[in-house]
Amino acid sequence: MSKTLAMLAAFSIALVAGVFPTLCLAESAKSSDDLAGAWRGKVQFTSGAFADLKDLEYMYAFAAGGTMTESSNYDAVPPVPPAYGVWKKTGPRTYEAKYQFYQTKAVASADELIKGGGWQPGGYGTITERFTLSADGNSFDAKLTLEMFDNHGKSAAGGGEATASGTRIRF
Repeated sequence: MSKTLAMLAAFSIALVAGVFPTLCLAESAKSSDDLAGAWRGKVQFTSGAFADLKDLEYMYAFAAGGTMTESSNYDAVPPVPPAYGVWKKTGPRTYEAKYQFYQTKAVASADELIKGGGWQPGGYGTITERFTLSADGNSFDAKLTLEMFDNHGKSAAGGGEATASGTRIRF
C-alpha cells in the first residue's frame, strides 16, 4: 500500500509541476503589453487628403516576428491592396510601425477603366504609426503620419497626420 501511495504522490507532483507553469504563462500572456495579434481601430486624419473621412477604420494584424498587415474599410476607393510593414517595441507599452500600401489611379469613367486595361498604378503611401497600449494590453491610442509618393518614388500631395484608437480582437 505504501508503494501505491508513493506512486500516487509522485504522479500528483508531476501533474502539478507540468500544469502550473502552463497556467502561469497563460495568465501572464493575458496581461501582456505585447502588440502581437489582431486589432480593429478607428483613424481620424486631421490634415491631408483623408481629413474629410469621418468613418475610416483599420484592421491590423501584428505577427510575433515583427511584421504586420493593415487593411481599411476604404481599400476599394479606388481599389488598393492591404498595407504591409514592420513593427517594433520602443519602450514599456509603446511600439512603432512602418507600413506601405500601393495606390491605384482613380478613373473618371468605366470606359477609361476598360480602355486602360484595369486599375493602373498611382504610387504608394508610407505610414509611420506610434502606439501606446493600455495597462491591460487590450486597447491602444496612436498617432500616425502618412507620406505619399508617385510611381517614381518622389514625394506627392495627399499625406497627413492622424490619431487612432483600437481594441484587440478576441474570442
